[in-house]
Amino acid sequence: MIDTDTFLTTLYVIVDDFCKSERPVERPRPGPARSLTRSEVLTLVLFSQWHCFRNQRTFYRLAVRRLGAWFPQLPSREQFNRLMRTYYLDLVAFGNHLVRELGAERALYEILDTSGIPVRNVKRRGYGWLAGLANIGKCSRLGWYNGFRLLLAVTPEGVITGFGFGSGSAKDQPLADVLLAARHADPAGRLPTVGPAAASSIYLADKGFAGETTHARWRAEHHADVISEPQSHSTIVWPAEWQQWLHSHRQRIEAVFGALIEFFRLGQDRPHELLGFQTNLAAKLGLHNFCIWINRQLGRNDLAFADLTDW
Repeated sequence: MIDTDTFLTTLYVIVDDFCKSERPVERPRPGPARSLTRSEVLTLVLFSQWHCFRNQRTFYRLAVRRLGAWFPQLPSREQFNRLMRTYYLDLVAFGNHLVRELGAERALYEILDTSGIPVRNVKRRGYGWLAGLANIGKCSRLGWYNGFRLLLAVTPEGVITGFGFGSGSAKDQPLADVLLAARHADPAGRLPTVGPAAASSIYLADKGFAGETTHARWRAEHHADVISEPQSHSTIVWPAEWQQWLHSHRQRIEAVFGALIEFFRLGQDRPHELLGFQTNLAAKLGLHNFCIWINRQLGRNDLAFADLTDW
């Protein structure tokens, strides 16, 4: 366990080193100078995702009271919200930077899975927020919900190497198709959220990603081998030992989704617009990878987040 000040200091140092070494120098903008530097904004956005802050409003009240000495030029909460959205791509790049720092590209395989993220739904009182983008979907954790479907690629240790999302009604295979295609055809990163692929290009997945024809196409077009249990209507039946092996190796991604829900408020935020949703999502996944990094520095288990700081 480390104290909160040490955690925040370490986070700022890592973010600042990343910004100086891997991000382009910011060009001067017209108008008044920004009250916070890029490193300060990224640090605050990442730190604000902890579960102890019920929402962004709660975090900002605490920041004003307790972090004034660290960030003496804090703007208003509305200004900060606008400012943090300008650094969405930097948050994504920071998460990818940690993937490389954690050696995730050397993983023997990755695990794919999806989960639902609900957003505000006013039902009979009019349109919900993000109408036309989020819609009704179903997942095993939530049942029916209104929101988005999140796809993660995770290493056996729990490092999140890439992500994507679609509307709640999106299916697993199309989401995976985009991620695998972008990783293979666009390694330069025009779709940076997909992240760097592991050298093995082997993925473990559940029945939602099954399909012999689809797997053959992914292998031919994207050089990706996806292993999943056949669907119930398939003529192919796996032995019980194969099913048990796959389920045991896929448990890590279930633990990752559980950690995101329990410690980083995944599904609790109620975004008003798409860029705000994207920014907070990238921050949650980046903070997850940073917590794994700091756990390794302390010789702790990768996903031991519960007692990482002394709240």
